[in-house]
Amino acid sequence: MKIGIISDTHGDVLAWKQVLSTCFQGVDMIIHAGDVLYHGPRNPILADYAPKDLSEVIKECDIPILIARGNCDAEVDSMVLNMSLQDQVVLQMGKHRIVAQHGHRLQESDMEPLAEYYKADLWITGHTHVPLLSTKGQRIFLNPGSPSLPKNGPLGNKKTVAIADDFGVKILDISNGETITESPWLTK
Repeated sequence: MKIGIISDTHGDVLAWKQVLSTCFQGVDMIIHAGDVLYHGPRNPILADYAPKDLSEVIKECDIPILIARGNCDAEVDSMVLNMSLQDQVVLQMGKHRIVAQHGHRLQESDMEPLAEYYKADLWITGHTHVPLLSTKGQRIFLNPGSPSLPKNGPLGNKKTVAIADDFGVKILDISNGETITESPWLTK
C-alpha cells in the first residue's frame, strides 16, 4: 500500500493538482492533515487561492481521502467537500498504525505520549507548514509541510508532501518529486 500525506493546502488548487500529477502518482489513499480550503486569517491569500475549485477537484478525486480537521477548517468545509472531517484520523496500513491530527492543539511534549497510547507507528501532524521527519523510540513523527505556504525549517523552505509505503516514510519536494529525507519503518 502507498499513502500520500499532505497538509495545509489552504485553498491552493494548483498545488493540489501538481501534487497529484507528480508525488501522488500510484497512491492508494491520501491522508490530509488539515487546513484544506480556507487560507486562514494569519496567512496571505495565495495567487492560486480557489477554495471552491479545490473542493470540486477533491470531490472528483478517484483516490480515497481521509481528512483530519485543521484550525482553519469549518463545518461548511465538510459540507462543501461532502466528506467528514475528523479531529483525528486512524488508519491501519498492514502492520503499521498511522494516526493523524492537525496538531494545533498539541504541545510537542504531548505527541510522544499520545502516539504511545494509540500505539502509532507513524504520528502525523500539520499546522506549522514546516516539514519534519524524526524518530523517537520505535515511532516516526511526521509533518509533511505544506505544498502551498511553506515555512523555513531544518529541511529548508520547499513546498512538500510525504509518502508512506511498505518501506517507510519520505518527504518529497513537489517541484520535482525528489526525496528530501526518509525513514524506514521502525517496527515490523
